[in-house]
Amino acid sequence: MWVPRASPYLIPDSVNEERVRLLAESAFDYARGNFASIIKNYKQSKDADAAKLYSSSLAISAAINVGDYPFFSEVETFLKGIIQADISAVVTAYAELSLSAAYMGAQASNMVPGWLKDGNFSALPRQARPEAAHQRAAYLHSIGEYKSMLDVAQTTLAIYGKVNSGGAGREDPLGGSSQEVSLVETYLMLMCAAACFILGREEDARRWLRDAMNIYLPHGFITPFAEVTPAFGGMMEKLLEQEYPAFHGPVIEACKRTYKNWLTFHNQFTKRNVALILSLRENEIATLVVRRVPYEKIAEQYGISVGRLKNILREIYGKLLVSGRNELAQYILPTSYQ
Repeated sequence: MWVPRASPYLIPDSVNEERVRLLAESAFDYARGNFASIIKNYKQSKDADAAKLYSSSLAISAAINVGDYPFFSEVETFLKGIIQADISAVVTAYAELSLSAAYMGAQASNMVPGWLKDGNFSALPRQARPEAAHQRAAYLHSIGEYKSMLDVAQTTLAIYGKVNSGGAGREDPLGGSSQEVSLVETYLMLMCAAACFILGREEDARRWLRDAMNIYLPHGFITPFAEVTPAFGGMMEKLLEQEYPAFHGPVIEACKRTYKNWLTFHNQFTKRNVALILSLRENEIATLVVRRVPYEKIAEQYGISVGRLKNILREIYGKLLVSGRNELAQYILPTSYQ
């Protein structure tokens, strides 16, 4: 859903359709970190209501952000029931897309549907395809296909978004103007930034981050930035300090809360306690090592020497009582969902 950049919070009151208004409110609540409101509204909605299906991806992401595994299970059960009912190809695809948001959030990329891995969005209506592209970009990130990740995010922005690859405003083929904002556009821009950063294109990464901040932080949309802060090796913090100092504290604090709550969720999801054994940085480094990112690139990302990185990795191996990358993968990247 696209809303005016100048006053996005005024839109929900102007929408005549109640279900659409609630969906818009949920998107704004998520963007500004009001996860309790999303969970409350979701629990009050009826199973037969189509809006419950459409809001499930936000609800399941909220569950991960607050570490609420029982609520996650509630949403997951609902979505699996929709899939099993086989109402229509479109409804099934929507439910699978929402579950994909959950599995990507839990680092279980192997569990996303084949059509998402392949990029075949034909079962989805046009308005749902940007979110599908966002989830596919996240999947490509998880398997180390960073160039493809950038291509998917950038192409989707060019087709559906209000910004082009240069960050300039543009008209949207779905209607509306460059003076509008959307939550999924935020994530696609941040996907571009993350891919550029990993690929060594730091100036491009900084430009994407700055463009996203310029559009979304003035509206208090801190959640997307908080969720990806660790991926930029300090770049996010520096940009916030330089250009949006008022948001530096809120974004970093939200990042810490999100990671802490994610630990609770992750431990229950994987039935392991690894995430409590490793620090935030150790978990990030271990994930990159398992994904076979070159040591030189990881060291550069964290501003340390390759020798120091290897020492940190030995400490990680020691904490988990493993002897190498293959054993480490069993703990860091879940292979199955129990």
